[in-house]
Amino acid sequence: MVFLHHQGPSRKRPSSFVPPFAPPPKIPKSTTKTTAATKCGDTTTNQKGQTDVVASATAPQTLNSIDKMMSMLADAGCTLINPSGPPCLPSDPHKLRHHLHRLFSSDSSIRSDFLAGFSSYINSSHNLRRVLISSHRDGSGSVRSESLARVLLLVPSIQSDLQNMLIEKLPEYFDLDIDGSSSSSLDDDVARLILNQFRWLDFLVDSQAFTEKLLQVLSICPLHLKKEIIGSLPEIIGDQNNKTLVDSLEQMLQEDSAILVPVLDSFSNLNLDDLLYEQVITIALSCIRTIDAEHMPYLLRFLLLAVTPSNAQRIISQIREQLKFIGVNTRMVQPSKLKGKSVVDNAEASILDAFRSSLRFKNILCQEILKELKCLEKARDHKVIDIWLLILIYINGESLQKSVEKIFKKKIIDGCIQEDLFDQCIRGDKQFVQDYFSSFLSLSGCLLACKGQKTTKFGVHMYMSLFEEFVDTYSRQEVLGALVTHVGSGVSFEVSSALDTMVLLASKYSLELISLSSHINGILDYLEGFNVENLHKVYEVFSLLALTVRSSAESFGSSIANELLMIVRKQISNPDLKYKKMGLIGTLKIVSCLGHANNTACLSSSQKSDYEEALELLKTALDSSKQLPLPLILFYDELTAILDCKTLHPAIMEWIGKHVGEFESMFLSDLECGQLLAKDSYWGLEGELWMNLDGDISPICVNILPLVSSSLQSASPLQILPAKFLLLSAIERLANQGSLGGIDALLGCPIHLPSSKIYSESAWQTLTMQQKQIVCLSLYYAVNWIRELLNAFCTQIAGRFDCITQATKDEITGKLLKRLRNLVFLESLLNNSLKQYPLSLPELYPHAEHSASSFLSQPGYARIIERKSEDMKTNDSASPNKKRKNRKISKAATSSVVNGKLRQPTIVDVLRKAGAITSQELLNEDSSGLSSKGSTSEPLLVGCFSVLALSKNKDSCCPDPAAELPLHLYLLRDLHYKLDYFSPSSKPFSARCFSIPPGFSKMTVIEFLSEIRPLFPSLKKLLNSAVYILKDGAESCQEHWNVESTLAGNPDLCNMVVSKSSVSVSVFKETLYCFGKMLNLPDIQMEKLVLSDLLEAFQPAKILDCFFSCMQLIPSLGNIDYLYCGVYSFLEEVLDIVIAFSLTLASEVLCTLESVVTSVQKFLDKLVEGNGKDIHIGFVQELLPTLHNRLGISAQKILKHNGDSDNLENGWKNKGEILQKILNIYLENSDSTSDVLDELARSVLPKVPSDKTMAEDDCRGFPALCSATLVVWYRVMHEKNLAIINKLVKEVVISEKSRAGFQLEIVERILNKLRQSVNVVVSLVNMCRTNDKVSVHAMAVKYGGKFVDSFLKVFDFLQTQFQMHNELIIQLVTELQKATRTIQILCSEAKGSKQTAITSKIPATKRSMERFLFHVKALLHSTSTGCTFWMGNLKHKDLMGQVVCSQAYVDDQNDEIDEDNVETVVDDQHCSVASEEEREP
Repeated sequence: MVFLHHQGPSRKRPSSFVPPFAPPPKIPKSTTKTTAATKCGDTTTNQKGQTDVVASATAPQTLNSIDKMMSMLADAGCTLINPSGPPCLPSDPHKLRHHLHRLFSSDSSIRSDFLAGFSSYINSSHNLRRVLISSHRDGSGSVRSESLARVLLLVPSIQSDLQNMLIEKLPEYFDLDIDGSSSSSLDDDVARLILNQFRWLDFLVDSQAFTEKLLQVLSICPLHLKKEIIGSLPEIIGDQNNKTLVDSLEQMLQEDSAILVPVLDSFSNLNLDDLLYEQVITIALSCIRTIDAEHMPYLLRFLLLAVTPSNAQRIISQIREQLKFIGVNTRMVQPSKLKGKSVVDNAEASILDAFRSSLRFKNILCQEILKELKCLEKARDHKVIDIWLLILIYINGESLQKSVEKIFKKKIIDGCIQEDLFDQCIRGDKQFVQDYFSSFLSLSGCLLACKGQKTTKFGVHMYMSLFEEFVDTYSRQEVLGALVTHVGSGVSFEVSSALDTMVLLASKYSLELISLSSHINGILDYLEGFNVENLHKVYEVFSLLALTVRSSAESFGSSIANELLMIVRKQISNPDLKYKKMGLIGTLKIVSCLGHANNTACLSSSQKSDYEEALELLKTALDSSKQLPLPLILFYDELTAILDCKTLHPAIMEWIGKHVGEFESMFLSDLECGQLLAKDSYWGLEGELWMNLDGDISPICVNILPLVSSSLQSASPLQILPAKFLLLSAIERLANQGSLGGIDALLGCPIHLPSSKIYSESAWQTLTMQQKQIVCLSLYYAVNWIRELLNAFCTQIAGRFDCITQATKDEITGKLLKRLRNLVFLESLLNNSLKQYPLSLPELYPHAEHSASSFLSQPGYARIIERKSEDMKTNDSASPNKKRKNRKISKAATSSVVNGKLRQPTIVDVLRKAGAITSQELLNEDSSGLSSKGSTSEPLLVGCFSVLALSKNKDSCCPDPAAELPLHLYLLRDLHYKLDYFSPSSKPFSARCFSIPPGFSKMTVIEFLSEIRPLFPSLKKLLNSAVYILKDGAESCQEHWNVESTLAGNPDLCNMVVSKSSVSVSVFKETLYCFGKMLNLPDIQMEKLVLSDLLEAFQPAKILDCFFSCMQLIPSLGNIDYLYCGVYSFLEEVLDIVIAFSLTLASEVLCTLESVVTSVQKFLDKLVEGNGKDIHIGFVQELLPTLHNRLGISAQKILKHNGDSDNLENGWKNKGEILQKILNIYLENSDSTSDVLDELARSVLPKVPSDKTMAEDDCRGFPALCSATLVVWYRVMHEKNLAIINKLVKEVVISEKSRAGFQLEIVERILNKLRQSVNVVVSLVNMCRTNDKVSVHAMAVKYGGKFVDSFLKVFDFLQTQFQMHNELIIQLVTELQKATRTIQILCSEAKGSKQTAITSKIPATKRSMERFLFHVKALLHSTSTGCTFWMGNLKHKDLMGQVVCSQAYVDDQNDEIDEDNVETVVDDQHCSVASEEEREP
């Protein structure tokens, strides 16, 4: 590929056809008269018409030599002097060349005379041009043939001299046509004429000398001529002297990169061997950094065309590393004065075109690029060109699109491809990216449809960027059409993400979207399938557009506002609750936009102002919602949410204030000296005031009992009580700068409820069904009233309001603690009432889409208070037999009251059930809580957690003098639930399935942690208090709860007590769970301030020096790595305390320690993903192995802890999941998992007897290992062993792909690991010969088959290493045979006894062992070791090795044939694999 200004002759040999000869050029007139020479005159005329005078002194000699030369040519048939043009050649040039060669060969003097004459003759530029241009053929004046110089160059005897002569003439003509312009023809350019003489010569007499001479002149040539000579080198020199040519061109390229294109062209046309070809590629790769941008496409095409399977990885990686692809975004700073595209624009477009064309025709490039990008793991290693490469591969075809999508998703999830990198690809130049618009759009859709949060966020950003960058109508219609398609997909997360994008577009480009509104109106067709969150987004989009229409003169004619108002009016007037709910959400969303305080625009006097329109809509919505409580609750909740985030017009605020003023008349009653004015009976129930915090000065009470009894057969107004109070508190805060002083009487006022006398067992039995219903409903409404009081007044102590004095805050604090105690008491009482009288409770929170979402229904709230007759006060160290007995009694008592099939389980039931599980699993229990299907309750807001930091100052007679631990437990479980919402979960029914309180779903992890950040120190205090109480072990200071409960106004029910130990256990578990969960929340490692505060809250008094004994780099005080050490040291101290009295609590601490180690690993990953130069990286990298080692030691300590030897087995019984977790931690964090497994499988587990008696020393110091727990140990060890061999398989695959191959040390290490793994599985499987448990046999068959399956994956590796390690490999095979034979016996016996637990696993295991058999056969036959192989039938034996005389099932005989009968006998390097029948008589 030579780029010349004048196209030179073709590289192909000239054909026999000779084109017509053009008429001779006119000779310019000379100013001086010249005499035409008949043979050779004294003067000659040059091309410019000037006269060249031959020196007279040399004239005789010159005439003599020229005459001789002319005479020789004439004798050969060539006429040199032709007045009409160039010399005339004979019709047969071959005869001329043959004659001259014979003549010159016969006499060297004749040759010398000819060369001297020719040299003298061409001293004239005119004569030189005559011999260089094509000549006439004798007898055919109309055709041209080769030039005289080219004919003479084909005479072997004078070729070298003529070549040197012509090459030496080149410098004389460098100054002609210096700029390389195309104004002169080829015949006028002497230098190019000389060059053309050397092209495609039939032979070269001395190619080495000619090459050296040409390269010498080439080094001094002007650039334009140098480029042409370099590009013509393959045609001039051919395939000779390639080494010299490549070396010289490399040197010239280093001196001047401008000659790159012709050099690459020469390299492409040379026939190079492999060694030189690699050298050429190296030269080209070295030029990537140095050449100009305009030459880069040519270089890339050359390199990409040179790709082969052997050098593909090298070329791709070098291109990625060295290519300076600027990116579109950086060019925005260039001046825009130049017309058309800049050089950089054209160059980068050409670069992409070079990649695109090369990728299209070379599939190996696509595969190698994808492989290269997969290997990149850090964000800093990724470049703009990587995204373009993925897009180009994505364009090429469907075969690789899935691979590109998969890689793109993984890179985004890992944080390798970030938004700013993508912005550099498309922002700044629409024309540059236009051709790739559809591919970017398709990839955006793929990412938006993903379930992951990071990929979805990136997809939203891509859609936004495409809409912003491509401003033409077509492109924006395509973007909107793709989003509407996502909205109609019906997939919840995809719909939500698409609507998020639409909201962003509407908020930033509402004016532009109005003209495109017809393309998004289709969203309204899917309203019925949207959840509440998505309905908000849809109506926000159209409300923003409607607001823009009303406020913009340019879009005044648009009808979108009228259409939207018409839709929502139809929906709110619809009697169907579903459509009314949609209409209310839409109406209030429009109100939030039109009714904003800043909206004052009105374009026409006949048109209503925005706030007037909003107020009218608000009144219409309220009127349509009054018939039913649920729409009215939704109306109030939506309006409250608007007030929390927006400032509405004063007229609207005034109307809302008047409406909520009805609260007092609806729900409150007047008191006289803190007492009811009249004591009435309601359906035969006496009422009394509960929980009066203000005493005699309380002027009002909440009128719950009268309202419940008056609306027993209809919807109660109390359903809207929480929602309306929430709205009232919001209005009050807005009107009084955040203070609730105007309604503070509600915090301490009593509640009118049924008399506490009815809760005795005898009194409850006398109640009618209606009375029980009234009691349950009254308690239910009271619970939700207390919840809303907490939600509202917690803002007074959590917020910073200047208008609230410290005295007021202290008063509110005391009342909040009492109200929380009231809430705990009421919920416990309500749950016990519901247990005896199941009831469907009314819905108070219509946003919920899953009934199980109510916080009240979460397990654990009522365990604080228990009935004496049903629960004994026990802690973790109590006998499990006693616990089981109590559970059975409780279950029987419950069944005697109601039919268990007809009622929903209550919280108390769930808590009793949860006694046997860890706190991490509480929320996964199936619980409906308080009510039957459809009931929901008002949730607690995040601000309520501020109560955790509140505490009364009293003299400490015990760790909990104010009996606040149960209150804190209540909040901890609520915090537990909220943390589960933020934590990623792979389980199908996670906390994210539940509804979330308003404002919580939009809260990010960091925002949530920032809200509860002041509470971190309180968590440690709670943990210390719980540990102290548990360590003490006595139920001391029981009167504290009773005293505080009385002060809070709780009725005195003698059968209600607090189990302090049970509360302490729960607080201990919940605190550790919440701490571990917070440590591993997404992105917390990026917020170092929050992470530091969390770690600092759990620091010990002092970190012992021995903690750092194994570390060379000691962390500095105050650094995060030091704080991690402190947290770990503190938790180890807690573990040492609780292990003495509770294995369950010790396992909880161990799980938290594991969470700390996981958090350290994530923190290290974040540091490495950053700039990689953080000074803490070295400290954390050294800290991590230390923590892993200590974690393994802690797990071993629990497993080896020797408690009460008389009750040792019961101590671990029914703790299978706990034991499994501890074992996993122990094995994963040991110094060598393989060594530990090997020791346990061969020396420890076989000593466990199958009966119930076990000596203490039988299991080598593992009290946790006994006959009752053997199955757990057996399963965990199989799983870990399987994980080890799978890891080895991956290591083998990676080593095979690496260019370094297998090193001897790596091979030996892998083989030793395989040997250990085989020994483990053999020992575990052979335990079945002494253990008759069906579960153990089933696991042996299952995991044995899986192990064989994984072992087969390393057979290729074993085959390649067989020659060097044949003895070890044969030993592996023969050892594994012992396990496979045992498995065969297990399968046979299971079929005979019809043990379905085993038979279901037999087919897969049999197939694996059959494949193993034939792999062994192939291995032994393919190696040249002289091995022989026999295969036969196994004898039918039992597990004890005794031969069974007869086959019970003849049909199953064939199943016994396909077994790997591998028995190796080494004899002079020969091995035989014999059948069972041959080996045994």
